[in-house]
Amino acid sequence: MTVAPATAATSSTGRPRRLSMPKLTRRLTNVVIHVDNDANVETVTPNSVPLRATKHEQLSEPTLQTWKKHIVPEKNDPASIESDIVHHTITTLCRGVYNLDKLAMYQATAHSVRDRLLEDWNLTQEALHRENPKRCYYMSMEFLIGRALDNALHCLHVKKNYNQSVDNLGFSLEDLLCEEKDAALGNGGLGRLAACYMDSAATQDYPTWGYGLRYQYGIFKQMIKDGYQTEMPDYWLNFDNPWEFPRADIRYEVRFHGYVATKINEKGETRMTWEGGDKVQAMAYDVPIPGFDTKGCGNIRLWSSKPLNTFDFDSFNAGDYERSVAEQTAAQNLTSVLYPNDNHLVGKELRLKQEYFFVSASLQDIIHRFKRAKCPWKDFPDKVAVQMNDTHPTLAVPELQRILVDIEGLEWDDAWDIVTRTFAFTNHTVLPEALECWSVPMMEKILPRHMQIIYDINLFFLQKVEKVFVGDRDLLKRISIIEEGSPQQVRMAFLAVVGSHTVNGVAALHSDLIRKHLFNDFIKYYGPDKFINITNGITPRRWLYQANPDLRDLITTTLGSEDWATKLDLLKGLKKFADDTKFQSQWAAVKYKNKERLAFWIKANMGITVNPDALFDIQVKRIHEYKRQYMNILSVIYRYQSLKKMSAEDISQQVPRVVIFGGKAAPGYYIAKLVIKLINSAAQVINNDKSIQDMLKVVFIPDYNVSLAEIIVPASDISQHISTAGTEASGTSNMKFVLNGGLILGTVDGANIEIGEQIGAENIFMFGVLSDEVEDIRHNQKYHGLFMDPSLQVVIDSIQAGQFGDPSIFGPLINTLTYGGDYYLISVDFKSYLQKHTEVDETYRDKKSWVKKSIMCTAGMGFFSSDRAVCEYADKIWKLKPFKVEA
Repeated sequence: MTVAPATAATSSTGRPRRLSMPKLTRRLTNVVIHVDNDANVETVTPNSVPLRATKHEQLSEPTLQTWKKHIVPEKNDPASIESDIVHHTITTLCRGVYNLDKLAMYQATAHSVRDRLLEDWNLTQEALHRENPKRCYYMSMEFLIGRALDNALHCLHVKKNYNQSVDNLGFSLEDLLCEEKDAALGNGGLGRLAACYMDSAATQDYPTWGYGLRYQYGIFKQMIKDGYQTEMPDYWLNFDNPWEFPRADIRYEVRFHGYVATKINEKGETRMTWEGGDKVQAMAYDVPIPGFDTKGCGNIRLWSSKPLNTFDFDSFNAGDYERSVAEQTAAQNLTSVLYPNDNHLVGKELRLKQEYFFVSASLQDIIHRFKRAKCPWKDFPDKVAVQMNDTHPTLAVPELQRILVDIEGLEWDDAWDIVTRTFAFTNHTVLPEALECWSVPMMEKILPRHMQIIYDINLFFLQKVEKVFVGDRDLLKRISIIEEGSPQQVRMAFLAVVGSHTVNGVAALHSDLIRKHLFNDFIKYYGPDKFINITNGITPRRWLYQANPDLRDLITTTLGSEDWATKLDLLKGLKKFADDTKFQSQWAAVKYKNKERLAFWIKANMGITVNPDALFDIQVKRIHEYKRQYMNILSVIYRYQSLKKMSAEDISQQVPRVVIFGGKAAPGYYIAKLVIKLINSAAQVINNDKSIQDMLKVVFIPDYNVSLAEIIVPASDISQHISTAGTEASGTSNMKFVLNGGLILGTVDGANIEIGEQIGAENIFMFGVLSDEVEDIRHNQKYHGLFMDPSLQVVIDSIQAGQFGDPSIFGPLINTLTYGGDYYLISVDFKSYLQKHTEVDETYRDKKSWVKKSIMCTAGMGFFSSDRAVCEYADKIWKLKPFKVEA
């Protein structure tokens, strides 16, 4: 039927559209059943109601066959899609034609896509349950998955028909995509890496689940006020989230505090037991992860903390209203915020509780799934691989040992053999301050039994080491999990190494550094084979296929197929077109269009006009001293001062440049927040100085996230990855920029080195000291004084003179270069950094040469696919085979 136009239904240009609502015919096609006659099995239906069939409620075979006859896949023709969207508008959202806006239409569209996605999800879970292959569980405190609708449309290959259907209903699909909130489940590269790996595991049919936490407010929403970062809650869950399934029937109890008792079991054996204390519940939320060109569908299970007793009625009746909900508030705090500020004791305790809550719920769930198959415990490592993404999940090591010894009754050595054959550990840093440590008194207070187990793990480990290195007490002190001090500290990275069968770094240089420095003492005992390298990767589906559709189409047309989306090595076929004039023009046109898109966003959202003809120079990543955004803005000020000294004619001959920053500083990281302030203060002066003829613009994009990255990355001419050599483990944003034809200005650090090897040294701008020179330079600066480069001194003088606001504000920041000893070597690298900027300008003037370099960058990025990385994990660490799911 056709109804009158809805005032809320307009096109992206604002023109009213007629809203066509086709006749609704719904069948029983959205119901999916999964039956297990032996034990409880998780199932999902599109209306988010979990179904369970247990051994007490078995469906008869005739009944089961009747249900199966009605399980028909969703149709993907435009008419059926329209019907499904209208159905969800009316029945799921309770909306009508007169109160329908873009948000509601997005939600209805997302629910209809979710219905289709669930067909693959249920097929996958049913097949996994039936065949029971070995699975990998990827434990990560962060999953920066970004928006889900566009990704699902691409993976299901239904975007074209959805575009038509949504248009027929009076809306623009591109407008609806912008209505989706980014899932606030991560912060930086650690979380985005985990999301890329989940995508690749699903695409390549590896039976892999992610485990994480469902943060109610994310890390924070970044606002810029008077140039300063201000943190606000990220209310990403305020509206319906179609991409998660609450599993109210999947809950586990998690204990804190209490005491350790000694008991005699039925066999007469003495066992420790953890009792008393406080308990909360972990409730599961499932997030399906679609694979590309496959029926397989992965999953991320996120835990939300719930109280055991929601409401204290006696306290309420007594008038103590705060106490009546105190338990609920305390429980919800556990999963309110990613990385609560730990600059104080209460924050440290909350973060420790958060990490234990995460691993306890995850292991209980993994063990529940393992027990369904009725396998003996010795088979656990043959069915379960657990990858710990950084040190945050390390408490899983003593937790699994506790479960096996205290609850399951295994002998210590048998249990420890299972633990060490189950876990693997990915290290992401060589910075000492980034290696997690927890004070022993805090551990004894919150996790008393785990502290006992850690003591025993350490004792037995050191006893074994001492048998090999007799009398070497210094070695024992260096590798002890317990660090002596006041108070003693538990070194979580050391615990992760001891409790894992494999430890990997994430770039060739990083892996070499952890072997030589961070874990060199462990190599003396274990040997080198335990420590391997698996260079990080990114998913080409998100970071080119989806984020850069014009480049995607050009590459597909040029190569003759889109097979490159799952076989990224095929991009090397672009090399033979790098000198082709027509192809260069097409390539340049795509880049320019992407720059126009970003310029439009900046103007619309920030009121700053930038020129797409300018060189777009971008540094977007977590704000940290070692990433040296500080050096970047100091060089921008130097460029500005140089322009100010030129004549109007000379200025007009310069290469125009737009310098774009983005990223969040941790709430308690004072120096990093001052860097943001300096960037914005400099931008305020530079952007309003008409004398430099708009030859330089500075933009700080607030609240940087995945969706913004999808606009920023394709627009890059050059991106900066300028960490002090030996401090960046790998980096993945560098891979995203180069995959999209952006050149790198970077130090010889992290994955920059391997990128340069793959794309050719002539296509990357490298500078700065090398990692093996850093310690000697720091030593000389500490004991023989700091040499300040004259160019840098001029910049510092201008800041101190108040050219960019009150100089007293930036005093602590400048002190990091002077009285602070310049730990990150900005003064040492500054001269070569400026020289490399000059080289960038000269190269950019030759447009033909620049475009060729851009093409060669993309053509050389096949190695940096997360598909390759996940294959290496599966082969070298998880011992996992692909598990193909058939329709």
